[in-house]
Amino acid sequence: MKKETLNTYLNVFVLFAIAGSIMAFISGIDSIFDNPLGLIAVSIFLGVVIAINNDGFNKIAPHFSVSVGKLITPTWGVRAQVNGITQHLCLDDAYWEHNKTYVGGNIDAMINLSTLFAGANPNRFFEVYGFLGPQISVAKSQNVDITISADGTSQSMAPAGEAEMRARIGASAGLGLKFNINTKWAIDVEARGAIAPSIFGNISSHRKAEGTGMLTAGVSYIFGGKKFVKASNIDEDAINAEINRYRSELAQAQADLANCKNALANAKPEVKEVTKEVEVAGPRAIFFKIGSARLDDYGKVNIELAAKILKANPDKKYKVAGYADKATGSASWNQKLSEKRAQVVYDALIAQGVDKDQLELVGFGGTANMFGKNFLNRVVILE
Repeated sequence: MKKETLNTYLNVFVLFAIAGSIMAFISGIDSIFDNPLGLIAVSIFLGVVIAINNDGFNKIAPHFSVSVGKLITPTWGVRAQVNGITQHLCLDDAYWEHNKTYVGGNIDAMINLSTLFAGANPNRFFEVYGFLGPQISVAKSQNVDITISADGTSQSMAPAGEAEMRARIGASAGLGLKFNINTKWAIDVEARGAIAPSIFGNISSHRKAEGTGMLTAGVSYIFGGKKFVKASNIDEDAINAEINRYRSELAQAQADLANCKNALANAKPEVKEVTKEVEVAGPRAIFFKIGSARLDDYGKVNIELAAKILKANPDKKYKVAGYADKATGSASWNQKLSEKRAQVVYDALIAQGVDKDQLELVGFGGTANMFGKNFLNRVVILE
């Protein structure tokens, strides 16, 4: 294969690797900042590395890596890895520096293939996962001048310039086998292939695009264990029925208010004034998705209807109470989430013209089942 073609493949591979890692990071950035200590995994691997260059396989060398990553979902994750020790270059003793010590790093986008195709299962013992991302290798190297004899039967090498520390950018991808001991500990076996400029400089016949392979085994630990919970399906029919009930109550309240205004307008001074009390709507419930404090279209309609009644009764006080699902997340996380949900509803009511003095804001954190099902606790109640 021509070197120009090989370099083109390397550039494309690096671009895909960087893009995959960035997309995985962006898709989980909210999770990283909302819950920075949740589902963080640390892994330590030991194994061997072998270079595929100079038209063949070179001798194997010891290899280690230490990784820190985060599970964004049961399927997707990101990790950063530091690796290295040494790599061998075999040229029949024609070069005085056959071994090279180096330090490398990888940023990997992770995908759990077992979860992707078979669904999430926290009790699954065996899993298969893949990874892809850019890498960097840092090593001190020195180029050489190669002199070939006149008859072409031998060659000699001499150092060219000073040895310098150089960083080389490449890309890698691989597959891993995970044996889950429990929800926190696992044994991993990984095979990784990489393409990058050679750490040996121009002594390598593929100095611009050298292939390496790594086979490692190690252990992983997930802080807090795997706690992903499948989101329950929301009963949209029940929510629509609740919205329709609120609409009916609002229409009746508006009709009663109009009747009262007409009665007051037509009342004579000598006649005893009669006022009719306007019925104030009961509690409102605005539901949220798991882990979210974002209003959906149903919640916005619910708040708009409630705001009309609140503005029609400016002397009434209301409590905006946020809740979270106790079955998912830590106590501190659920407290913050309940407060965020209450704040979102509070802000939406103010935006609809409700006087802030009518509202009291409070978050109650994670609660046990108030309505018989866990997902119904992901709510803000206005009462």
